[in-house]
Amino acid sequence: MSLNYIFGGSGSGKSRYIYNEILDRASKEPGKNFLIVVPDQFTMQTQKDLVTLSPGNCIMNIDILSFSRLTHRIFEECGFDKRPILDDTGKSLVLRKLSGNIVDDLTILGKNLSKQGYIHEIKSSISEFMQYGIGKEETEKLLESCKGRGALFYKLKDLSIVYEKFLEYIEGSFITKEETLDLVCERIDKSKLVKDSVMVFDGFTGFTPVQYRLLRKCLKLAEKVYITLTIPGDRDKYNPYKLLGYEDLFYLSRKTVFDLSRICDEEGIEAGDDVYLTGDSKRTEGNSCLTHLEKSLFRLPVTKKEFNNTDDSISIYECRNPEAEVSKAAERIRHLVREKGYQYRDISIICGDLEDYAPHIEAQFARYGIPAYIDRTAHIVLNPFTEYIKSGISMVVKNFTYDSVFHFLRSGMACLSDEETDEFENYCIRFGIKGKKQYSTVFTKATKDMSKNPEAFDRINGLRSRFMDSVEALLRSGKTAGDYANNLYDFIVASGCAEKLAEYEEEFKGMNDLAKAAEYSQIYGKIMDLLDQVVNLLGDEEMSLKEFGEILEAGFGEIKIGTIPQSVDRVLVGDNKRSRLKEVKALIFLGVNDEYIPSKGGGTGIISDFDREYLAESGVELSPGPREQMYIQRYYLYLNLTKPSEKLILTYSKTDDEGKSRKPAYLINTVKSLFEGLEVDKDRGFRDAGAETVKKGLEALAAGLRKLALGSEDQEEVSKIIALLKIYRDLGIEINTVDELITAAFKSYTSNPLSKAVAKAIYGQTVVNSVSRMEEFATCQYKHFLKHGLTIKERDEYDFESRDVGNVAHTILEDFGRKLDENRLSWLEFDEATGARLIDECLNEAAASYNETILYSNARNQYFIERLRRIMNRTIFNLQTQLKKGSFVPEKAEFSFDDYAMMGRIDRFDICEDKDRVYVKIIDYKTGSKKFDLSSLYYGLQMQLAVYMDAAMKYEKRIHPDKEIVPAAMLYYNVKDPVVEAPEGATPEEISNLIDDTHRMTGVVNSDEYIIRKLDSDFEKKSSIIPVEFLKGSGFTKASSVFSKEEMDEISCFVNKKIKEIGRRISNGEIEINPYVYGQSDSCKYCDYRGVCGYDENLKGYRKRNLKSLSREEAMERIEKESKDEL
Repeated sequence: MSLNYIFGGSGSGKSRYIYNEILDRASKEPGKNFLIVVPDQFTMQTQKDLVTLSPGNCIMNIDILSFSRLTHRIFEECGFDKRPILDDTGKSLVLRKLSGNIVDDLTILGKNLSKQGYIHEIKSSISEFMQYGIGKEETEKLLESCKGRGALFYKLKDLSIVYEKFLEYIEGSFITKEETLDLVCERIDKSKLVKDSVMVFDGFTGFTPVQYRLLRKCLKLAEKVYITLTIPGDRDKYNPYKLLGYEDLFYLSRKTVFDLSRICDEEGIEAGDDVYLTGDSKRTEGNSCLTHLEKSLFRLPVTKKEFNNTDDSISIYECRNPEAEVSKAAERIRHLVREKGYQYRDISIICGDLEDYAPHIEAQFARYGIPAYIDRTAHIVLNPFTEYIKSGISMVVKNFTYDSVFHFLRSGMACLSDEETDEFENYCIRFGIKGKKQYSTVFTKATKDMSKNPEAFDRINGLRSRFMDSVEALLRSGKTAGDYANNLYDFIVASGCAEKLAEYEEEFKGMNDLAKAAEYSQIYGKIMDLLDQVVNLLGDEEMSLKEFGEILEAGFGEIKIGTIPQSVDRVLVGDNKRSRLKEVKALIFLGVNDEYIPSKGGGTGIISDFDREYLAESGVELSPGPREQMYIQRYYLYLNLTKPSEKLILTYSKTDDEGKSRKPAYLINTVKSLFEGLEVDKDRGFRDAGAETVKKGLEALAAGLRKLALGSEDQEEVSKIIALLKIYRDLGIEINTVDELITAAFKSYTSNPLSKAVAKAIYGQTVVNSVSRMEEFATCQYKHFLKHGLTIKERDEYDFESRDVGNVAHTILEDFGRKLDENRLSWLEFDEATGARLIDECLNEAAASYNETILYSNARNQYFIERLRRIMNRTIFNLQTQLKKGSFVPEKAEFSFDDYAMMGRIDRFDICEDKDRVYVKIIDYKTGSKKFDLSSLYYGLQMQLAVYMDAAMKYEKRIHPDKEIVPAAMLYYNVKDPVVEAPEGATPEEISNLIDDTHRMTGVVNSDEYIIRKLDSDFEKKSSIIPVEFLKGSGFTKASSVFSKEEMDEISCFVNKKIKEIGRRISNGEIEINPYVYGQSDSCKYCDYRGVCGYDENLKGYRKRNLKSLSREEAMERIEKESKDEL
């Protein structure tokens, strides 16, 4: 029994030395067991190294183990405890179960137990107690020493209560992971594997208390125990047996020697022959800079070495942000592989914060085609399987709200395909389906399309049935955690989740994403284990489904899935503390910023950093406090920075991903201080071309190429583009993307009309048009094509908005006219009470039928009803007042016409007859502030009134063939709730007159004064009904919108020709993207299709028609001219 140390600095050859010793003895003593124990991450690499060093390239009586593998071997040989092992998830479940019973006994922890993640913090504290051998007696001593420490005392008291209950609960039933090594200690005396063996512990920076307890046993049983420790072999300068404070760089190694020496003294273990490896690092032999770094880093006094600018063994880069750092790393890796003959496995990356840098590494390395393995455990919280489970439970808890249902259906594992989910969602949004009751009942509401196609309606109900059948198990009643777990298991099995996960696994294997494939291969078993633990630990615990879901979510958070490298030749990516690097040729250290180095302590646990400082001073051993941790991190920095044999590359960023400024870590100046002339490189490469990263370079290239395409002759821009193109060509990345950018930059838009055959297939033999459709074509041909050709439309929603007021208002006015007829009343005859009663009836009927009773669905919509009631009452009395002031009477309301390829519906037209003539007045109801504009009519944007007038006159001509039909007026009536400003002291009559003025109609009025007086006989100068105002002498003001009969006929003729022309162009297949700008109006601004048409002002060929605002005279001149031209 002896303990032997091998001391040496980083790279001095400690492992090589002891491996050769073991190989030599193993070949001479084939009957002896040789056990080499290394950290988990090193087992495979150590096996490979030993096989390589072995003369016959094989090892027979040498076992390479980790502590966990050694545990397994001992249990395998000597028997093991049959109690199930409680992992972190199991601990959390037990603590949650216990916490409900003791919450009132906990002074500080009790009020926080329901907080997200708090059970996890308690679990971590208890695990730490167990790891450091703190039992019931030790907690009592802790409490005694902390009396008078306020919050710390009460936190430890609460923890001791929870800890005691936890130990009581698991006693005799479960064991924890921390207890497994203690169980090994109980059985190892019987082990033939360890008895008289030679044991080596290599690659450890120190040991935990429970590992020390196992080492105590090994020292007593083994013939020899060798331990390698990193501390320079100069024993006079670095005496390993002299324990200094934790400020010492090699404190961990000295403390290990101190602790093991104490054990040897207590157990009577003799000291063996220590080996001190001296001299320069063998790893960096021939590289003077890296050798100097190993000898001098973090050592005083500082010794400087001259640094030659041509030497690139050490490089420091300042980059704009983390993305730029990763891009720089990728550039260097590609250079080393292409130009220096490196393998990817010769290069490793360390990150100041792996979680921050991993997404950038995954994205950038994929772009560069660099294989990499990121050494981290994957969380499963965002996996589709866990999302499926969480969203399913949430959906039931929330009683099938819209968001919860479609979160579930889009989780990635639901029973409906993406296309089926889209169709189902459209229906549910259209009819406002929500709540379990509605989803459980056969849908009866059908859209117009479904009414024509019963199969589509049956298909929707089929989707509903499949959806509800798939969640049947989740809807079963339950009272306990066991009930819910069994229901969930049935749900998972019925959903075929295992098969779906296997399909995902194969899909990822096909994509060569073996890390994802490993995740999907393991996750089903992990979730099943979780459910088993829930049943075993909490099976009889009564709870709600919501609480069960929270327990599961906490369990998901504890589950981690380890992955293995996808290939041998890949760049290893890790962090400063966890990752154990083998020897590499080049090491790249990303994120050397002060927010990462030194990394911040835990700080957020139940036992704070300040508490740890106090406990450490009191002689209580727990995980290191913040100050000690800072010095330990420095030791890990030393170990990692001295791993490369040829090149060390450090990078830091000036800003974070959000643009907030950052500072370099102290390590940058520490390294610079060791070398005279070592300067920070301001990140050449992409930066020289005006970009920071691959992505930014592509963006800059795209912008520059576009400028060139548009005719720029800026030589600086040209130089930048050439530099960027050269970088991408030299690096061999994004070649296809660059080619696509060049093609796209010089692309121009040209309109390609449909063939007449295709147009005919889409629109039919005869294009049956409405005037609104003609106006849409005049607005933008492509919009017309998308809407009426491809029939693309926005999704119908079960909602009521301001724009829906117009539809309801039209319905009410139509129904009001019908009810007047039913009551044998005319527009001139109803009184205020009758009008209000009829409006109430019309409004109630409209509200009951509009969009499946949506107007009754919430308080907001009911407010719309009341507001609409007020507006419609005012509207009918205004319309009645206007009629009473003239001689016209309503002829038709909601009059539909279908006149050879032109169809439409006139809200109302009135007539006035004399002996020889019939005068026609058109009224179109509008909500808002619609005004007639002759220029818009000329451009085809406002033809509605003229078309309606033509249709009404033709109708009257059929009724009155012997009379002349004369256009009297074409008017918009704006249905609105006006707000007016009245002078102080205004009478009710004056206020009423002001309101009446706001309802003055706009449009076109026949200039014949006889007709004007028939329209409004109750004004002298300015009409409150029509847009007419007389001058003092004679004639009309410029504000008047009056036209002669001949002009109105010209307008009608022009519009008819315009309609025919548009119809012809539709049939010819014209679909140009040709929006317009007219004054302040931009047809793209509120276009429903602006996200799909592809219009881009930066691309050559796209243009907006700039429509000139014409004076009345200019417009009429053009109208008269074009109405006479041949079509």
